[in-house]
Amino acid sequence: MSVWRGSLVGRLRPASVTRWWAVREAILFCLVALLLIAGVVAAAVGAGGWASALWTGAALVGLAWSTVTIAVALLRRRPSVDVIAWLALAGALLVGEPLAGAVIAVMLFTGGVLEARASARARRELGRLAAGAPRIARREGPDGVAEIPVDRVVAGDRLLVGAGELVPVDGRLLGDGVFDESALSGEPLPVERRAGDDIRSGVVNAGPAARMLATETAAASTYAGVVRLVEQAQASSAPFVRLADRFALAFVPLTLLVAGLAWAISGEAVRAVAVLVVATPCPLLLAAPIAIMSGVSRAARYGVILKGGAALERLAAGRVLLFDKTGTLTRGRPVLSAVITGHDLPADEVLRLAAALDQASAHVLAAPIVTAARERGAGLPTATDVRERPGFGIEGTVEGRPVRLGKAAWVVDGAAPEWVRRARRRAALDGSLTVFAAVDGRPAGVLLLTDPLRPDAPRMMRTLRNAGIERTVLITGDRADIAETVGRIAGVDAVYADRDPADKLAIVRAEQAAAPTVMVGDGVNDAPALAAAGVGVALAARGVTAAAEAADVMLTADRVDGLADAILVARRAHRIARRSAALGMALSLAAMIPAAAGLLTPVAGALLQEVIDVAAIGLALTVLLPQHTHTVTMPTADLAVTRQLYAQHTAIRPLVERIRAVADDLSVTGGDLGPVRELVDRLETDLLPHERAEEAQLLPIVARALGGPDPIAALSRTHAEIEHQIRRLRRILPDSAGHAEPEDVIDLRAGLYGLYAIMQLHNAQEEENAFSLMPAASAPT
Repeated sequence: MSVWRGSLVGRLRPASVTRWWAVREAILFCLVALLLIAGVVAAAVGAGGWASALWTGAALVGLAWSTVTIAVALLRRRPSVDVIAWLALAGALLVGEPLAGAVIAVMLFTGGVLEARASARARRELGRLAAGAPRIARREGPDGVAEIPVDRVVAGDRLLVGAGELVPVDGRLLGDGVFDESALSGEPLPVERRAGDDIRSGVVNAGPAARMLATETAAASTYAGVVRLVEQAQASSAPFVRLADRFALAFVPLTLLVAGLAWAISGEAVRAVAVLVVATPCPLLLAAPIAIMSGVSRAARYGVILKGGAALERLAAGRVLLFDKTGTLTRGRPVLSAVITGHDLPADEVLRLAAALDQASAHVLAAPIVTAARERGAGLPTATDVRERPGFGIEGTVEGRPVRLGKAAWVVDGAAPEWVRRARRRAALDGSLTVFAAVDGRPAGVLLLTDPLRPDAPRMMRTLRNAGIERTVLITGDRADIAETVGRIAGVDAVYADRDPADKLAIVRAEQAAAPTVMVGDGVNDAPALAAAGVGVALAARGVTAAAEAADVMLTADRVDGLADAILVARRAHRIARRSAALGMALSLAAMIPAAAGLLTPVAGALLQEVIDVAAIGLALTVLLPQHTHTVTMPTADLAVTRQLYAQHTAIRPLVERIRAVADDLSVTGGDLGPVRELVDRLETDLLPHERAEEAQLLPIVARALGGPDPIAALSRTHAEIEHQIRRLRRILPDSAGHAEPEDVIDLRAGLYGLYAIMQLHNAQEEENAFSLMPAASAPT
């Protein structure tokens, strides 16, 4: 009954203090248990005097411990319910019930040991994160590689991370590598990262030595922020836990009143002792904090760090969910969506030359261009004579050819060709960023980059509604047409566009006045809104920003659907905390009646209360058991197949974009069907086998993972439609290689645009309902 230890030790204390008290109480528990058992043995052999002495010794140990806890509580000017334990022990000795006193002493220390072990179990996930903080770094310099403390690393340092070592700070890879990211993302399998990819501190190099460029100091890196959040989580106490403490104290006068009445009416002091034994608020003081802290621990398994029990309770109470757009509902970093070219160079060649030049650039748009070229298998030569002009672009020589990338005014001289005007129009319609490319002094292509919707966002929204979220709101500084599109696809209830940080803050306050809110963001401009919301949630997968520091919850994995898991865990933990406390207190109150009536002896009451304590703690610890969550755990074999098919899915993206490019050219050039024939050939040899493989292998995996009534019907139907449209294109093409009739051109163009639209929708469905089921480090990004 660790409740009787009151505020000496406290609940949910730091791990080092917990271990110290657990050891001391374990020793005292063993001592009183041995005295109790020895007394039973002595009584069994007829040595009643020795038995009484041994039991009295055990009771005196418990009495001394309770006296110390009460004294410490008084010195700290905090009320303590340990007075019930002290009175029960003293009363048992005074009425000549040393056996009852010994049992009470065993109960006293049993509760302490149980709580210490339960808290240690609940903290394991958080402690694992805090213990794994990087401490050293290997910095490359003129004199070779030197080992330095991690806090001496500065942005721009070149670092070497050996096999099995922790990545010391956030940075960018200078070469390919393989990393174990389980500490942050929960992904159990090693993840391959390409040169140019961002890498976070705290992950483990699971391959050969890797070189990286530091982009943050240790204090500003991801893992340092995680450790700070863990420390806050361990130090805080939930409102319900504090309420339980106050509620438990109300039982002290109630217990004394019932005990006094039982004694006064019956004239038997032993009844008062029995009431003191059974009428304890220990289920409130034990079950509530253990359940809440277990919920914090459970959330950490899903890559969600909560700043303690208070954050968990507010997250469980949330009814309105507000999102920033960039980096939360969208990926927050540009992705190459298309390459539009003239007729001098094919799109793949323009991309290869552009990526070769951009390898030397630190511009935010350089990385997605290089990544896209590598994904398409392009070999990137080294550029020479590279010169970067801030505000304009970059130029250099690639394989002897001058290449220039940047703004249109710097790249396109004179009147823009027709294909450039088409590229600009498409970018304006889609809200894309543009990078213009010139090769050999002539405009060669336009690279379009977009910030796509996160594939997991729509499915997460549906899960949140099922979990009890009543209203979803998108708040963004982006223009209205883009925001409305994202909001419609994600499925939010309201959209506020063109809003600055002050506007966001006002909207959050207005929503908070109506119902408890949860605000999700990842940028510096989101920090005020996160702080004003009932609970702020920051996506900190790419570093610990001001948003993460202002938030109450941090998602360490670069997936927004971790929020759905966190809310489900929080609500379950809060529900179990209330149920376990209510059940334990109801049983304790019920036990007071037979104790006051003389139907329970002090010994029987002590044993009954021990059963109640254990039941309350056991129910609280069920928070740690597996539960239904948004995240789907895939078997290893299914995961391997899904990854293989996703690699193919990524590889055919350029072919899908080629469908639109051929349709655009057909509308301009008229009857030249050569590109159409070549495209249809590739669709039949590359795309159709992939779609058939997905039908045969991927869809059964999705059906097993999601369950429910026919979860793959839409995907299977679009597979059939894709094949039908490709066969239709083949039938439209004339048999001869000559020019087509006007009606053939019209039908081909319509068929290509129709197929392109179907493919875009189908790919989005697959990424949302199939590939987003993969763990965080493997899923579409």
